[in-house]
Amino acid sequence: MMVYNTLLFERRNAIGYVTINRPEKLNALNRQVMEELRACFQSLRDDQDVRVVILTGSGDKAFVAGADINELAQQSAVEGRETSRLGQQVFDLIENLGKPVIAAINGFALGGGCELAMACTLRLAADNARLGQPEVKLGIIPGYGGSQRLPRLVGKGRALELILTGETLTGAEAHRIGLVNQLVPAADLLAAAEKLAQKIIANAPLAIKFALQAVNHGLEMSAAQGQVLESTLFGLCNSTADMKEGTRAFLEKRPARFAGN
Repeated sequence: MMVYNTLLFERRNAIGYVTINRPEKLNALNRQVMEELRACFQSLRDDQDVRVVILTGSGDKAFVAGADINELAQQSAVEGRETSRLGQQVFDLIENLGKPVIAAINGFALGGGCELAMACTLRLAADNARLGQPEVKLGIIPGYGGSQRLPRLVGKGRALELILTGETLTGAEAHRIGLVNQLVPAADLLAAAEKLAQKIIANAPLAIKFALQAVNHGLEMSAAQGQVLESTLFGLCNSTADMKEGTRAFLEKRPARFAGN
């Protein structure tokens, strides 16, 4: 793995730990962070030793408090569009990594930070977390996919209320409306993310990859098209050694030993 200036990385027990490391800036997303996130997740995509990624922020105040306003304030229209497209591309990479990414939201996840969390496969929030899309308070709109992912997660009405008012949610409220999967005490956040990761790791790697494809791509299709995709991926699963091992282990009443092929 590369050495990063704004990220910390560790690999342990088939989990890749990525930590955005700008605590003095509440882990705000500047261009360097975005470029390093892209490089890191491109590497993780191809790392066969990593089955699940846990993404969090350094310190105990913020996951990511938002984009770096010092950078945004100086941008022209053309530069703003380029910044938005970069963020969208990086977050699309995370969403479609081919392996689950768990956001461990350890504080503020606002603006670009909320958009980053939404790009992850699953979201766990500490009980002190705050989430929201307050961009309109700065005269802008969500630019890293938030206007598209938020309504898909919580529905159009709730998403518009959050985006148009710029108000933030507590972790408990975010959990209630389905924006996060689990709400846990701050001290237990990483352990809860690891427990969830290990549950996923126990399953067949290719089945996990194909399930992610079926859901992510199927949401962009009609129901009929999505079912065609599902049946195709189901058929591919039947050609894998893991499927043979999984069914054999079930019939033999023993734990399966998946090899990822």
